[in-house]
Amino acid sequence: MNALIIGGGPAGLMAAEALTQAGHPVEVFDAMPSVGRKFLLAGKGGLNLTHSEALEPFLARYGSQAGRVQGWLQALSPTALRQWAQDLGIDTFVGSSGRVFPKEMKAAPLLRAWLRRLRSQGVDFHMRHRWKGWTEQGELTFQAPGGEVRRQPRVTILALGGASWARLGSDGAWVPWLQAKGVEVAQLVPSNCGFEVAWSEHFRERFAGSPLKSVEVSVAGERRRGEFVVSQQGVEGSLIYPFSPALREEIARLGSATLRLDLTPDQSLERLTTQLSKPRGSKSMSSHLGRAGLEGVKAGLLREALSDLSDPTLVAATAKSLPLVLLRPRPLDEAISSGGGVCLEQLDDQLMVRSIPGLFCAGEMLDWEAPTGGYLLTASMASGRVAGRGAARTLQEPR
Repeated sequence: MNALIIGGGPAGLMAAEALTQAGHPVEVFDAMPSVGRKFLLAGKGGLNLTHSEALEPFLARYGSQAGRVQGWLQALSPTALRQWAQDLGIDTFVGSSGRVFPKEMKAAPLLRAWLRRLRSQGVDFHMRHRWKGWTEQGELTFQAPGGEVRRQPRVTILALGGASWARLGSDGAWVPWLQAKGVEVAQLVPSNCGFEVAWSEHFRERFAGSPLKSVEVSVAGERRRGEFVVSQQGVEGSLIYPFSPALREEIARLGSATLRLDLTPDQSLERLTTQLSKPRGSKSMSSHLGRAGLEGVKAGLLREALSDLSDPTLVAATAKSLPLVLLRPRPLDEAISSGGGVCLEQLDDQLMVRSIPGLFCAGEMLDWEAPTGGYLLTASMASGRVAGRGAARTLQEPR
């Protein structure tokens, strides 16, 4: 066998497709009983395949690695990804947020159609085969139900994921094996994750699980509006996740990170101050705050920040810029994705390890990050196509 892929997630499957389209049979090895486990779980509430926004703001979502990701997206752009799904018989639509979903809102039909096509093109799947590194002779070795399996292909593509959701196969066990071969790997860290806050016991008991809707978060000068959830441990949700890299880095540098929360983004500070300055009369403080749009968990947050709510100017100023101190990210295995991984400087433009000809890496195991919303999945699949095409070119070269 000339071509072997380890990892049956979206990046690995896209690499397999690129190789078979170039006329090369492929073996795919995966530790799990079936492929695409994380893909299916991510699509449980509706598979967010990609995003419809223009390419320039789309690329900006990849931060410092936008330049490298741009090269991957030339192989599989968001528009091309929608056409790819259409070719599988899966129609897509653009939601009100600009996110792109299959019309059925499910991952399973797409995955089934994809696997049928891959098998018809000559992809051979080996499930419950856990990669255990290389032998001294340079063979790939796998722990399989029937005993040890070894392979020594001409090209190998690693698409092993990061280290989030280890129960679905991404456990980061590959890190020391690559490091032993001299490949630089940045520490795997939680991304698209929640963060811990030192809530008071009263606040935690009353508001854990409560959504905070129609709020605006500000971190390092960047502002976003949306919603998130107060958890037992702190905060989590779609409005928090995009800030994960910046918050994580601030915590590493300073020991904690502070985000600013606008509880009433549709009201100016002046208007809110005026509302809160009206005579309260016999109304309770809760009712008084509620009239200004500060009820429930929002009022609870104000009480966490201020011991005295009698000064309307101070309450309004706090509601418009409430400091929330984050102590640490939640554990890596709880995160939606991970940052860190194989340093991109170690790879050429085809995602081949410069120091190990014939070894390619793709997907989340590379050192890049993206928010949820289709950005993570699009770039993972695009990197798989790049690696697969690179491997196909290597196979075409004389030995």
